[in-house]
Amino acid sequence: MAYLIVADNCTGCCACEPECPNTAISEMASGLFTIDPAKCTECIGHHDEPQCVAVCPIEETCIIDHDYPRYQAA
Repeated sequence: MAYLIVADNCTGCCACEPECPNTAISEMASGLFTIDPAKCTECIGHHDEPQCVAVCPIEETCIIDHDYPRYQAA
């Protein structure tokens, strides 16, 4: 499953964007951030935990997006 950023919780602090090893996180016109589910690998093969979750200062901002299947490494 990819992760998603809950817009209502995002403060636009920019902590997550540079930490994503897949450049799946980008800033929207509103100044908040979003995760491209097609690029998100849940940091599998890069880190022990998703880096967006690890660095986000607000609990429950980066959460699993249940609309996408679990990432399968090639």
